[in-house]
Amino acid sequence: MGGGGELRPVTTRPGPGLRVARLVTEVTAPAVLVSLLMVTVSWHSAPVAAHGLAWGLLATIFVTGIPFAYIVGGVRRGRLTDHHVGRREQRRLPLLVGLGSVAAGLALLAVLGAPRPLLALAVAGLVGLVVAVSVSHWWKMSIHSAVAAGTLVILALTFGARLLVALPLLAVVGWSRVRLRDHTVPQVLAGGVLGALIAGVVFGLLR
Repeated sequence: MGGGGELRPVTTRPGPGLRVARLVTEVTAPAVLVSLLMVTVSWHSAPVAAHGLAWGLLATIFVTGIPFAYIVGGVRRGRLTDHHVGRREQRRLPLLVGLGSVAAGLALLAVLGAPRPLLALAVAGLVGLVVAVSVSHWWKMSIHSAVAAGTLVILALTFGARLLVALPLLAVVGWSRVRLRDHTVPQVLAGGVLGALIAGVVFGLLR
C-alpha cells in the first residue's frame, strides 16, 4: 500500500464477481447518479413537469456534463489513467474543475430562479466537492460511496423515509470498489459517512 492509503496495482482475481463489480461501479458512477438525481429532484419540485425537466438538464450540464467532459478529455490526452480517476494524485485538478463548474452553474440557476430544492442540491454538491478536494490531497476517499450515500439520503428527504429500504445497495457499491481494489474498506466507509452527512445537513436545511 502506497502513500495516502493507495492500493498497489495488482492483478485482480477474475471471475463473475469481478464482472459484477465492474458493472456496479459503472452504473453507480458519480456522474450517472448525480445526473439522475438532478433531473429527479428538479422534476419533482417544479410546478410544471416540463419546466422541472428543463431545470434539471441545465443543472446537469454544469454539475456533471462539463466536469465529465474534462475527465474524458484528460483520459484521451493521457493525463488521466481512466474516467474514474483512480490515481489519487490525479484527482485534485478534475475536482477543482468540477468545483468551478458547479459554482458557476449554481450562480446561473440562482439568477434564473431555479426551484429551491434544485439549488439546495447544487449547494450540497458544492460542499461535497470542497470536502473531496481537501481529503484527496492526502487520502483516496471513495467518491462513489459518498455520492451513492448522499443520493439515497436526498431521495429519502424528497420522497419519504421508505426509500431507506434501499440502504443495502450502499454495501453493494462499497463492495464493488473494494473488489476492484480501487479502495480500501475504510475509504469506502469514510466516503459513505461523509456523503450522507453532507447531504442530510446541507440539503436538509436548504431545500
